Amino acid sequence: LPNYGVFDEKRYFKPGDNPLVFKLNDRICGVNICEDIWHKDGPIKSQVSHGAQLILNINASPYYAGKIRDREEIIRKQAKENKIDIAYINLVGGQDEIVFDGQSMIVNREGEIINRAEAFREDLMIADLPVRADKENSTPIALEKKELEPSPYLALLLGLKDYVHKNGFKKVVLGLSGGIDSSLVATLAVDALGKENVTGIFMPTRYSSEESRIDVHQLTKNLDIKLINVSIEQIYKMYLTILEPHFAGMKRDVTEENLQARIRANVIMAFSNKFGWLVLTTGNKSEMSTGYATLYGDMAGGLAVIKDVPKTLVYELAKYRNTISNVVPERVLTKEPTAELKMNQRDRDTLPDYEILDSILKAYVEEDKHTEEITSPEFPEETVRAVINMVDKSEYKRKQSAPGIKITPKAFGKDRRMPITNGYKN
Repeated sequence: LPNYGVFDEKRYFKPGDNPLVFKLNDRICGVNICEDIWHKDGPIKSQVSHGAQLILNINASPYYAGKIRDREEIIRKQAKENKIDIAYINLVGGQDEIVFDGQSMIVNREGEIINRAEAFREDLMIADLPVRADKENSTPIALEKKELEPSPYLALLLGLKDYVHKNGFKKVVLGLSGGIDSSLVATLAVDALGKENVTGIFMPTRYSSEESRIDVHQLTKNLDIKLINVSIEQIYKMYLTILEPHFAGMKRDVTEENLQARIRANVIMAFSNKFGWLVLTTGNKSEMSTGYATLYGDMAGGLAVIKDVPKTLVYELAKYRNTISNVVPERVLTKEPTAELKMNQRDRDTLPDYEILDSILKAYVEEDKHTEEITSPEFPEETVRAVINMVDKSEYKRKQSAPGIKITPKAFGKDRRMPITNGYKN
């Protein structure tokens, strides 16, 4: 029983040691579940010794990028070593943060994949197999063979679509800033749900550039979605006026910046309440890791679509989508990232270059490496420690964030469960 990452099987099930075999059309079949087949001395050995000629391995195996290669290696090795045909059957669909990608496969006793179902959609897979016990196993004849290289983009589409529909929603709304993150989320929403079910809201202040306004309008034109313009400048001024007596003599800082994000959250939630739209948040994994997001501000919503997508991958996915049709404006792909919460603000004022940041985050968050293992000429110790400190101090934010779709080996949530109150953060 797997009991790590997203799996809590030992809370609900008890392991057994009796082989499950049955006859089907004179052929003896063995049934095992998920990671039963990942272990060399697991149930498959006992099932083969009890005469099984075909193994049916049923799974609810979550997707992450690259996992299909691990599955294939295990199944092919088991089939070849045990000289038995294996039908690997996997669930398809999204459930909260998890996406089950399908890709069921049939592997013959030589360890060859003779048929494979499609990724991220239900599929009927047919292959000829010898069915009589008195016949020697032979290489089955596949009616169809699919070679697939699933993209994280497809996983995000399925996770988004199923989360919205399975929770009773039809339409979604999101804030558009003119940046790459909200542009990608809007594009994913249109591809998953249809343009008629997506609304974008642009909520500028004095710090919003004309470039951002133009980019938002170009994006919504390309996607053919409804755009609502709601300036929050007057509300922001009112907040500043009300708070000014209490903040007298104090310099403006992140407090005034976060006011804007929280006003936007109020506006977008008003539309959500009034029209029954699900709010999509647009923060990426790099931001969620380092706490570069506003609690009760841009983090407020029902689903954090790209919560497990590093910033560097956000750009890659947007460029990939533009190879299908050019929807994300070119300037959005090339301009320097900024939250536009104060004059001349840039992400690099607070964070390392995203190429460096994402490499450090992958090592620390996904691979559980410590400072000494990450530090190198490319990643100075001072930078590594600063990033790790941001990650550790931001746990309280992540605990209050919306669920997000898992596409990496270790996502925030069930995969990585850390205490807010601890003795290891600086």
